[in-house]
Amino acid sequence: MDQVDCVVIGAGVIGLAIARKMALNGLETVVLEREKSFGTITSARNSEVIHAGIYYPKNSLKARLCVEGNRLLYDYLQTHSLPYNPCGKLIVSSGEEQNQDLEAIYIKAQQNEVPLMKRISQDEVRTLEPHLRCADAIFSGSTGVIDSHSYMLSLLGGLEDAGGVVAYQTQLEEATPLKDGASGFKIKVSSTNQEEFWIGTRYLINCAGLSAPAVARKIESLKSEHIPTPYFAKGNYFSLQAKAPFKRLIYPIPEPGGLGVHLTLDMGGQAKFGPDVEWLDIEDEAQINYQVSQERGKLFYAAIRKYWPDLPDNALTADYSGVRSKIVSKDIAFGDFLIQDQSIHQLSGLINLFGFESPGLTSSLAIANQVAQNIRD
Repeated sequence: MDQVDCVVIGAGVIGLAIARKMALNGLETVVLEREKSFGTITSARNSEVIHAGIYYPKNSLKARLCVEGNRLLYDYLQTHSLPYNPCGKLIVSSGEEQNQDLEAIYIKAQQNEVPLMKRISQDEVRTLEPHLRCADAIFSGSTGVIDSHSYMLSLLGGLEDAGGVVAYQTQLEEATPLKDGASGFKIKVSSTNQEEFWIGTRYLINCAGLSAPAVARKIESLKSEHIPTPYFAKGNYFSLQAKAPFKRLIYPIPEPGGLGVHLTLDMGGQAKFGPDVEWLDIEDEAQINYQVSQERGKLFYAAIRKYWPDLPDNALTADYSGVRSKIVSKDIAFGDFLIQDQSIHQLSGLINLFGFESPGLTSSLAIANQVAQNIRD
C-alpha cells in the first residue's frame, strides 16, 4: 500500500489552494479529482468576483477568511503576474425604503474591518456611473474580478513544483481510520478504468464542494451527527448582448440565499447578470440540471431595471449556471463555512470542509492557511 502524508479530495480552487499549502509545508500531497481536469464544477461556474467581506456577520468564518483572503489574493495575483481588474463595486438602494438596509450593510463592513469602503452621494454616483439610478450607494474599493482559470492553473503549478500531484478521474470509495492509536487513514480509491487501490495517509482533507457531505458518508467512524444535510441553490446567469455602459460592478440590496441579481464584468469588460437564487428540490449533486431557461430572464429585466432603467428589451441571453454548496435551508438567513477537525469529530488527521460557497474563491488562500493551522494544532 502506497503511503503519503496528505490526501486532498477535490481539485476545485479551494482544494488546489489547500494542496499547494500542504506541499509547500513539506507534506507529500496527492489530490483526488473525479473529473478529467481541475476546477470544472463550482469553481468554473461563478462570477469570478474578488469579494471584500462586506455582507457576513462579525467574527464569522466567512467574514474573517474573506477579508484576509482578499488581501492574500491580491498579493498573490500581483507577485505571480496573473490577470485581474480591481474595478471596485457600487452597492445601491433602489428607493428610500432600502436605505436602512444599505446602512446596515455599511455598518457590517465596518465591523468586519473591510478596507476602502465609502458612502457616496448621488452626485458622486452620477460622476462614476452616469447610467446608474439609485437612492443611495456604497463604494467598495477592494472588490474586483479575476481570471479564475489562470489563478487555478497557477495554484496547480505551485502544487506540482512542491512535489504534489493530482490524480484525475479518481475518487474516494471508503476511508478507514488507522488502528492502535495511529494517526491517519487507509483509503480505498477507484479510477474510471475500474482500477481500485489503497493508500495510507496521515491527513485526509475533504473539500469536495457540493459532494463534501456524500464523501463524508464514506468515512468509517465519522458519526452521522457530524455530516450536514446538503442543500442546493442554483444561480442562473444571463449575458448582455451589447457593451455595458458601466466600468464597475453594480450590486443591489441582497436577497435571501444570495446577493441579488447584480452586474459583473469579465476580464474583457463583457457584462453578465446574476446569479439569482433558485432552490432545487433535490438530494444529490447528480440530480443537478445546469441548463438555463431563457424564460427565467423575464425576472431579470425587472430586477436590473431598478438600477439600470435603460436596459434594452431582448438584450439578455441565457448563459450558464452554478450551484451553491449550502448546508442551511432557505429558511435560514445565514450559513457560515464549516471547517471540521479532530476537536469536533475525534478522528485524528481528518479535516472536513462543508458549505464552502461564495466567498470561497476570494477566501481560498486564507482557507488554506486555516486548514494548515488546524493540522498543526
